[in-house]
Amino acid sequence: MASASLIKSSPVLDKAEFVKGQSLRQPSVSVVRCHPNAVTSLTIRASSYADELVKTAKTVASPGRGILAMDESNATCGKRLASIGLENTEANRQAYRTLLVTAPGLGQYISGAILFEETLYQSTTDGKKMVDVLVKQNIVPGIKVDKGLVPLAGSNDESWCQGLDGLASRTAAYYQQGARFAKWRTVVSIPNGPSALAVKEAAWGLARYAAIAQDNGLVPIVEPEILLDGEHGIDRTFEVALKVWAEVFFYLAENNVLFEGILLKPSMVTPGAECKEKATPEQVADYTLKLLHRRIPPAVPGIMFLSGGQSEVEATLNLNAMNQAPNPWHVSFSYARALQNTCLKTWGGRPENVKAAQDTLLVRAKANSLAQLGKYTGEGESDEAKKGMFVKGYVY
Repeated sequence: MASASLIKSSPVLDKAEFVKGQSLRQPSVSVVRCHPNAVTSLTIRASSYADELVKTAKTVASPGRGILAMDESNATCGKRLASIGLENTEANRQAYRTLLVTAPGLGQYISGAILFEETLYQSTTDGKKMVDVLVKQNIVPGIKVDKGLVPLAGSNDESWCQGLDGLASRTAAYYQQGARFAKWRTVVSIPNGPSALAVKEAAWGLARYAAIAQDNGLVPIVEPEILLDGEHGIDRTFEVALKVWAEVFFYLAENNVLFEGILLKPSMVTPGAECKEKATPEQVADYTLKLLHRRIPPAVPGIMFLSGGQSEVEATLNLNAMNQAPNPWHVSFSYARALQNTCLKTWGGRPENVKAAQDTLLVRAKANSLAQLGKYTGEGESDEAKKGMFVKGYVY
């Protein structure tokens, strides 16, 4: 990246640097032009946030830690609550999110938490700002910024992700509220093609979002999720992933995105959920690392894998297998259901179960922390943690 030369080596972000209430800084632009007689000119962007972006990315990608994805939309959160017999009310969502962010010692294993907009502005049940509670735990607050998937006209029943309209003003406001990274999730469906149109649309949308997020001080998580849906084998997933990530990095470069100031949230390379031939953790690791080495520049600080409907244990085993040898990047996790599933069921909406549910969350967070270090053994896991969570046509 041209802008990479403007970056100095930056230390890990101190938690005091992402506390709420910092004044909003307007990004500046440095322009470098060729000789006036030259036929073409070269423009290099350099956001005033560049050093901070690098620090934030390094903080989230710190050893033995990963991301807690708790950015479910209110509708999706309602489905989770309904599974334990609770109504989808703001009070119930607040109670559950409070349980998550106040788990004692969570920051030992979790470096970042992706929030839904409601949560970013929400307080805990005892009146403390969610953002402040996270910062006190040395967890960087993040924010989901996309507006969801809609049908992609002209495609094979595929989707595209909306949300670019107004994104600059929204990301500026989120920064002022205390967020320091962002997430944008788009999807690619193998059974439906994927068509060249869908892949290009996914890549371009991610690149535009990433550039806008960086201009407003937020480290963008780049997430083109290749859905588990389908009967295809692992080789087909690998083939599609190669194409998708080639397009994504082409357009990230076209949009002058600073690679040192992004994080990736890819799918692991696995067979389709309905494929009869299952893959071992070692096979998943081999294919996934081969993909990363062929497509991901080492300038990217962190690869934070999504679980995508794998069981809690399966997601942890696969991550552990990828960390059995040194990697150019921090290879870690950004899990939602694979961290929360057993925790939610243990809580069951009952106040007397909060501590037990938090303990369960910490068990899963520690297991994935160990997997990030390549030291997870899988011993003592519950039957619940081994249950698959794939849902065909899942809507986040």
